Amino acid sequence: MFLKCKYQEFVLPKVHVTPQHKGKKKKSVGLLGGGFNPVHHGHLVIADQVSEQLHLDEFYLMPSFHSPHIDEKKVIDASHRVAMLDLAIEDNPTLKLELCEIDRQGKSYTYDTIKQLTEENPEVSYYFIIGGDMVDYLPKWYRIDELVSMVQFVGVNRSGYNIESNYPIIWVDVPLLDISSSMIRKKINQNGSIRYFTPDKVLDYIEKEGLYRND
Repeated sequence: MFLKCKYQEFVLPKVHVTPQHKGKKKKSVGLLGGGFNPVHHGHLVIADQVSEQLHLDEFYLMPSFHSPHIDEKKVIDASHRVAMLDLAIEDNPTLKLELCEIDRQGKSYTYDTIKQLTEENPEVSYYFIIGGDMVDYLPKWYRIDELVSMVQFVGVNRSGYNIESNYPIIWVDVPLLDISSSMIRKKINQNGSIRYFTPDKVLDYIEKEGLYRND
């Protein structure tokens, strides 16, 4: 189902009261955006834990078409990234895909995405997940002051990063899996093993399609 638009102890998050928590209850939907180049277990753990700890009604992984912060030359075609995401979550009915940034193409600015989603789905309150390492960069985000009035940010709490912010953020503790997409691409290019870094179905797809061999 698509919306219109096409190891540390767990600690329950302290929820800040924001406009999304007031008035008539809306459907709560989590969004984890990214290049997913490729998707890995770190992404899936974050999605699962945030959804569970915040008791969200739905959770979507949202691949970008072209992130403003990533070198486009290093990102494989969207069709491959979406196919790998499909494989990664097909056995988990609580996780779904939101493809509006892929459909829109161009640079995937979060402001444009949230504006589009909230206009097309006014019955939904969105929770946008970011890593603790991204919090310091929020002041540089495109139209951030408008964005924070449209969506609730959720920060993934990781050791070593500042959890203070001038913006309203819900903090959630998630086990740290020190895995990155760039690490996976590098290991593949060097003929290293990525077993247990990503779901087996994704690994099989990467090998079958010969992805990242010349990354």
